[in-house]
Amino acid sequence: MFKPVQVAIGLRYLRAKRRNGFISFISLASILGIALGVTVLITTMAVMSGFQKEIRDRLLQFAAHATVVADGVPMQDWRHALEVAKQDPRVAGAAPFIETEALLSGPRKQPAMVRGIEPALEDEVSVLSQKMKRGAADTLTDGSYNILLGQELALWLGVDVGDQVTVMLPEFQGTPMGAMPRYKRFTVSGVFEAGYNEIDRGLAVVHMADLQRVLRMDGASGVRLMLHDMDRAYEVARDLALQLPGFYRVSDWTRENANLYHSLKMEKTVMGILLSLIILMGAFTLVNSQVMLVTDKQADIAILRTLGLTPGGVMQVFMVQGTLIGIIGTVLGFIGGVTLTWNLERILDGIEALFNITLLPEDVYYITGLPTDMQTPDVVTTLVIALVMSFLATLYPAWRAARTQPAEALRYE
Repeated sequence: MFKPVQVAIGLRYLRAKRRNGFISFISLASILGIALGVTVLITTMAVMSGFQKEIRDRLLQFAAHATVVADGVPMQDWRHALEVAKQDPRVAGAAPFIETEALLSGPRKQPAMVRGIEPALEDEVSVLSQKMKRGAADTLTDGSYNILLGQELALWLGVDVGDQVTVMLPEFQGTPMGAMPRYKRFTVSGVFEAGYNEIDRGLAVVHMADLQRVLRMDGASGVRLMLHDMDRAYEVARDLALQLPGFYRVSDWTRENANLYHSLKMEKTVMGILLSLIILMGAFTLVNSQVMLVTDKQADIAILRTLGLTPGGVMQVFMVQGTLIGIIGTVLGFIGGVTLTWNLERILDGIEALFNITLLPEDVYYITGLPTDMQTPDVVTTLVIALVMSFLATLYPAWRAARTQPAEALRYE
């Protein structure tokens, strides 16, 4: 098969047994260094993406993909808004809600967000009924004044199913004794666990009609939307708001949880940059091996030059060899990273069984496994970084080889 002379010589140098075994060892170390860096980076990015997905999914079990909220006044015609939303093929479910901050009082006091829902529609936008630890979600009926508490919130209040809590609202009403905050006593009819601390500790759920009477409110705060594609949440909510009379505020899950969303994204980015340094170390090892190879092949370079090979051709010979080393290391790293990611849970279970320890105990962490989500863009980015670093690492040694003077190199041969 025809190959350019530069490629043929570069391949021959890669396969040939070198006089200096230390150079071969350094080349092998370069391959292993790049492979290790790629393996670690692929696996770490998969774990970071897995944790992001796990946290996002747990958060969105109770937080809708998008919300459309009436601006300043209650949304009285929320049923019409639901009909308009459900006509949109991008919408998987819709439900009305009321939200207000309150101080909950039992044996102890704790502030929380109180959400009024329509139980018959809530399953379209959340998994509340599936996350009940004690009691049931269908105990929320009109006029029952029952309340569902997050597990951590119930613990902080010191109450359980059957106990009563007082919901004190940040609104005042006139009484013979002066202005008094509005409050109502509710009965705890269930405890849920979302697996996300901000929800388990900061959310209480009641029937929307009960909360309307307490607030003396006619209508809903707005509607919550569950979509088939959460990445289009803001677009869908905006389109819905434009079809409704009046003025509305539109928000989606990325804006309502902007700090968490951006911090997770930044953490993954920083971790990727730091772990790329491992690949960079392998690239520096590749520079060392190529420089030593150029020194070892001074006579060969001189002979090639006298036979008519141009300095650019000499440079290409060593660039071919160095790039191939980088490609081999990258491919091995890709195989190792994919294999390690797919078997990471088994490896974790094996370590726990071998040393009789629990790395992620249930009483400390909400996430007791090691979730992974290997995303194609992350893998491709890792491979490109490794290949680019390997290519750049060949430039200086190849340039140094191209500057070799035949007369000087052959003087002592």
